[in-house]
Amino acid sequence: AEKISAISHFSNLGFSLFHQSFSSFSPMAAKKTIRNPELIRGVGKFSRSKMYHKKGLWAIKKKNGGKLPLHEKKPAAAVAAVKPPKFYPADDVKKPLVNKHKPKPTKLRASITPGTVLIILAGRFKGKRVVFLKQLTSGLLLVTGPFKLNGVPLRRVNQAYVIGTSTNVDVSGVNVEKIDDKYFSKQVEKKQKKGEGEFFEDKKEEKNVLPQEKKDEQKAVDAALLKTIEGIPELKAYLSARFSLKSGMKPHELVF
Repeated sequence: AEKISAISHFSNLGFSLFHQSFSSFSPMAAKKTIRNPELIRGVGKFSRSKMYHKKGLWAIKKKNGGKLPLHEKKPAAAVAAVKPPKFYPADDVKKPLVNKHKPKPTKLRASITPGTVLIILAGRFKGKRVVFLKQLTSGLLLVTGPFKLNGVPLRRVNQAYVIGTSTNVDVSGVNVEKIDDKYFSKQVEKKQKKGEGEFFEDKKEEKNVLPQEKKDEQKAVDAALLKTIEGIPELKAYLSARFSLKSGMKPHELVF
């Protein structure tokens, strides 16, 4: 019986030592730094006068006219009149997370200025040359072909998908104040629920017809741009031509 009790005592001791050593290596364990470590129990390494200087109490006294400041005790927290409920609802109520993000205006590249001829690199009109008109509040670029020259209408493009060229067109006579991000928003119609008879009927999809207002706006922008383009020789042909790489051309050596 004595042997069994001794074995159990040593096994418990070994487990406790293992637990202490494991907890000290755990990443969650906070490291404590003691200003005055104990040499033996109750006896510190530094004296009272040494700790007085280490804590910086002399500096606090000097600021307050040779006396340590006295802080008033905070009043005890009032006991809640209504006891909190012992039970809470099983379904958690979702609360919106705190979002301190403030939207910042997108910085425009130095090579892109109003009137700069850009080359579109991706999308439906990739390879087309367009004229940059202005930057919208969303950060996107408002560009046009003009539509009469190369078929590119008033369009929004991300500056990550364009190359700025050294060619520039005077756009001071082009009025695009009315055109903003709402100009390009689509009108979403509410879908009506189909009955049993209508479900199996094949309906032809209606084509999206461009409103007459947008057509007139495009014509006005094109007319103002074409006046300046026609005054510069070879610019009309330059904007009409599509950009593409051919054999023998080195992209890293090209000057746009």
